[in-house]
Amino acid sequence: MSFITKFRGCFLRPFLMRTTHSKAMEPKRTPFYKFHLTEGAKLIEFCGYAMPIQYESQNILESHHHVRNHCGIFDVSHMLQVKVFGNDRVNFMESLTTADLVNLPAGSGTLSVYLNESGGILDDVIINVCKEPYLYVVSNAACAEKISKHLKEKQETFRKLGKDVSVELLNDKALLAVQGPEAHEIVRTGISPAEWPTFDDLFFMETAQFTSLFGLYLDSEPIRITRCGYTGEDGYEISLPAEIAVELGHCLMKVKQVKPIGLAARDTLRLEAGMCLYGNDLDETTTPIEASLNWLVGKRRRQFTAQPLFPGAECVLNQLYKKSPITRKRIGLKGEFGPQARPGSKIFAPQSDIQVGHVTSGCLSPTLGQNIAMAYVKPDFISNGQELAVEIRKKLHKFTVCNIPFVPNRYVRRPKSK
Repeated sequence: MSFITKFRGCFLRPFLMRTTHSKAMEPKRTPFYKFHLTEGAKLIEFCGYAMPIQYESQNILESHHHVRNHCGIFDVSHMLQVKVFGNDRVNFMESLTTADLVNLPAGSGTLSVYLNESGGILDDVIINVCKEPYLYVVSNAACAEKISKHLKEKQETFRKLGKDVSVELLNDKALLAVQGPEAHEIVRTGISPAEWPTFDDLFFMETAQFTSLFGLYLDSEPIRITRCGYTGEDGYEISLPAEIAVELGHCLMKVKQVKPIGLAARDTLRLEAGMCLYGNDLDETTTPIEASLNWLVGKRRRQFTAQPLFPGAECVLNQLYKKSPITRKRIGLKGEFGPQARPGSKIFAPQSDIQVGHVTSGCLSPTLGQNIAMAYVKPDFISNGQELAVEIRKKLHKFTVCNIPFVPNRYVRRPKSK
């Protein structure tokens, strides 16, 4: 069986199992819906939206390689976009997440996590401290309803304490990711020459507003461009008025190096980059320390004296400083070419019937040509090079613990000042 055939069959089945289905309601449509139809997208219901799993111009494997080598565009408008206003906006978001926003320069952002009172992860989130008087916040579509409710409830609690904060859900905005080594030059061609200095000064996890893109604009509604993404490649996420979304997609498709990319390739790209998928690799019972995301706890937030304390701080900080033991840890696994390790696959100690963990994400890596997976295992089995056995279709297959990411990222970071 060829790699392409095995890849397609092994990947699509578990991916489709993760999608949501509802007979009672038609899936919602993103602002790019007509663009998807024009480009021959195969649409599925995902997180309540009609989303492209792939396009007729390329199979999943070709789509994956195109992003690694050129430039792909992804509709991510189903994600939750929020603005947080008010004099106490930083204090508000720090009371909900592990981020150190006080020390974050204006115009930059950070990955963080919303936590519950037990230190479990409610969702992962990118928080941008904008040069304008608000925070721009993006989190997952799968948790949009939960997080929207959470933010509104906490907003009211804050206001009762006399705090100044206001949460605005950006339901009228589209969001497009442009990813790949050629993304910078392609997006730059759409920037007005007068705004090139601002665009050229954007580095990884930095954000700015622009008046137009490829000549498209809506009066009084700027376009926000953030240099980030979910593929491990250089790239941008573009938040723009829904009214000009389809036109932007068509403008980008006029560039030869650009291809539309669906959810299937997005998942293999993020897994190679070692990025977590909420609901698979993260959930409300898992702390940042168990998830090997210690770095998401800002340095200033690592003290019990730091105010405000984030939810579940006692549990998380005790785990961080090894005052409390953990029973599992997220790791990377590599295996030989063969059956794919799927979410829920049991992991055993070598030459033993003792289960030591389970797989949370897995695929045949198009870049590496071998199986990769993320998993949670007992702390005694997390060392690089540790051999483990993964049960796939009632047979045990050898995997080895390895570093994450599986494929080196290619973010363009701001040079450190001397």
